[in-house]
Amino acid sequence: MPMHSLRFALCALLMATATLAHGQDGTIQPHPTPAEPRAILLGTGGVENQPASETWFWQWGQPMARNITTATLTPFLPAPGKGNGAAVLVAPGGGFRWLALNHEGWAVAQALADKGIAAFVLKYRLQPTPESLDGFKDAMNRTFAAAGSSSGTPRPLMPDLSNPLADAEAAYALIHSRAKEWGVDTKRLGMIGFSAGAGLTMHATLNSKTMKLAFIGPIYGGMGPVTVPHDAPPMFNVIATDDFLFRGQFGVVKSWHDAGRPVEFHLFQNGGHGFGLGYPGKTAQGWFPLFVNWLDVNGWLKAPAAR
Repeated sequence: MPMHSLRFALCALLMATATLAHGQDGTIQPHPTPAEPRAILLGTGGVENQPASETWFWQWGQPMARNITTATLTPFLPAPGKGNGAAVLVAPGGGFRWLALNHEGWAVAQALADKGIAAFVLKYRLQPTPESLDGFKDAMNRTFAAAGSSSGTPRPLMPDLSNPLADAEAAYALIHSRAKEWGVDTKRLGMIGFSAGAGLTMHATLNSKTMKLAFIGPIYGGMGPVTVPHDAPPMFNVIATDDFLFRGQFGVVKSWHDAGRPVEFHLFQNGGHGFGLGYPGKTAQGWFPLFVNWLDVNGWLKAPAAR
């Protein structure tokens, strides 16, 4: 992927999440750190120049985490006897400054597990933010102000993705190493991500030397064009017309199509940005059944012998 395209896409993600952080219904409040008893340490190290510890806050009716310095993977496995062998690595979003771990992580993973698909939520390391909530709000305001030039064109505020990519690669390796225990067919292991998590999914697809994903699902991610490798995995792409990141672009979908790689694209009338599994009264609520159907039609929900 050309560096300028990646910079623009990730900058757009950062701008969108910064905007959402200060929306009219986005009041930020402190939230206690929840227990994560199933989380498995990935052992990928910490975050350089990070003076603050991990903290959580409440926004849009959801718990969010920031200043994550220790990456983990949390399995959500189907009920005994219900698994079909397919598996999905789930990357929540948050502009690489926080993670929407519940509605873009745990809730999605549980919905997948309920369909017989093993799901694994990646809690990846983030860019540092100020320790206090007031400092966090001020920093995000400054970030958003700096993200646009006088013409409204995003500036290249590309975050360093070396830590998130290393975390994704470690998660992928861990799933492979415990595939038998978790009932995973590694040839049917894909990745989906939301917002910045969609950016990480795309970054891993185009740049990782170790991850060979069966399929990908960037959900309301950047829509700019990319350079697609000849062996790129099939892609399921979702966005809404009223999303900050859409702006009438179809570049990434066209790139996949022009490269001759399988692609399915759903443009919903409404849903905004950050809808997770969807909200009542918005057409984007219908994306998850379409995704499961796409997995089924393409054979990823069936064991090889049954195809």
